[in-house]
Amino acid sequence: MTSLLAVAHGTRSAAGQSQIRDLVDRVAGRLPGVEVRLAYVDVQQPRVADAIRATDVVVPLLLSAGHHVRVDIGEAAAAAGAVVAPPLGPDPVLVDILRRRLPPCDAVVLASAGSSDPAWRAEVDGVAAELGGTVAYASGRERLVPDVVARLRRSGKRRIVVAAYLLADGLFYRSLHRAGADRVTAPLCEDPAVADLVRTRFRDLTMAASGL
Repeated sequence: MTSLLAVAHGTRSAAGQSQIRDLVDRVAGRLPGVEVRLAYVDVQQPRVADAIRATDVVVPLLLSAGHHVRVDIGEAAAAAGAVVAPPLGPDPVLVDILRRRLPPCDAVVLASAGSSDPAWRAEVDGVAAELGGTVAYASGRERLVPDVVARLRRSGKRRIVVAAYLLADGLFYRSLHRAGADRVTAPLCEDPAVADLVRTRFRDLTMAASGL
């Protein structure tokens, strides 16, 4: 039986944990005959290095090819002889989800977790450009979400929406609701299209490996 190991970041949020498990259950329902399991790179167990044995394909439930994909997942996959699919983002599917969720507003703030990786930042900038929005981060020392929202308020924007570029509930997501915006979109993983995207990542990689 072909196997898929979905690897999430991990969170202490019970709601976020449930959302990721539900996402993986939906993926399993879309891939009959494939063994689908879940592991994490941080916070939760099992960790990817412990769960990757006898795995054919790894699909990172992450939004960019940052440290966790390159190092945590990459090294574990290399040791186990598994192949790794691209992360979920950036992808037009995610942009479409965010666009569908946006109500009428004066300004959009694309809120992401934050990273010092230039490639990661460029990817987030590209997503924001697709939405006509402004990038802000839920962590770090610059372009923090509350600061960006406050700046937009001072510039005269009356209805501001934070488009959450986050997969599941957790510390970063909850902080967005205290940033002063009028609305925050739901975590991405709650949209059925994300399960379809995981399935596509898996199928594209298995077809490429088989030479089809």
